[in-house]
Amino acid sequence: MRYSIGELAHRTGLTVKVVRFYSDRGLVPPSGRNTAGQRRYDDAALARLDVIRILRDLGIDLATIRRVIDGETTIAEVSAKHAEAVEAQIGVLRRRSAVLKAVANRGPAPEESSLVHKRAVLSEVERQCLVGDFLADAVGDRPELAGIIRTLTPDFPENPSPEQEEAWTELAALMRDTEFRANLRRLADGHEAGLRRDLAAEVRDAVTPAVAAGITPKSPAAKAIVEGLGRDPAELRQWLNVVNDPRRERYLELLGVINGWAAPESLAPAFDWLAEAMAA
Repeated sequence: MRYSIGELAHRTGLTVKVVRFYSDRGLVPPSGRNTAGQRRYDDAALARLDVIRILRDLGIDLATIRRVIDGETTIAEVSAKHAEAVEAQIGVLRRRSAVLKAVANRGPAPEESSLVHKRAVLSEVERQCLVGDFLADAVGDRPELAGIIRTLTPDFPENPSPEQEEAWTELAALMRDTEFRANLRRLADGHEAGLRRDLAAEVRDAVTPAVAAGITPKSPAAKAIVEGLGRDPAELRQWLNVVNDPRRERYLELLGVINGWAAPESLAPAFDWLAEAMAA
């Protein structure tokens, strides 16, 4: 059976404009044309449109839909990945909801009419939403990593010092850095898998004395230290590429300023030494 664009639209509940849009982009190619040169479509096109409509209703992008139609992936695989993304978005929205409810529950303040007060409240909402987005993307909502989440969470004081305000400005920029988020996510995934648990502490304990003693990374003694870690070289190199990110150390420094914590110990010298020893 052959259908016109109007008949396809009627049978699928889509508009003629939408059907033509999908056809023009090759998602629903015509099977031929009538004597007047108008496009005609077969039952396969009708089935494609039903799939496209369902996937679009679920929020799947057109590029992914094209891969499904072309047989490069399956609806089941796409649905599973999309479900994970939706769950992550739900977690972010829950955090935002909690922040907004907390602000709403404060009730009217004497200075409510003050623009300064309103700006401060909005800034706090924005700050908490940014922190929630960052932690959800970089670590995820995983109970087993609750300790890591706590150590990465800034607790901005009610009356911050100029130093803390300045630290927050820089920290917020780091939180928006998508590459930095991806690096932290790789560390969190490795921690959850048990591949790199406590490895930073092991490297610190093994390498810091060698750095202090002036042992060169290319020496036989350095080779023995690396082998003493008992880690697969490929895994160790991959871990170093992620953990030896200056943004990570800077994040922890800024976090210490905001939260009033002692300055963290710098592991950069140990990581640099180990990277050079691995290369040797």
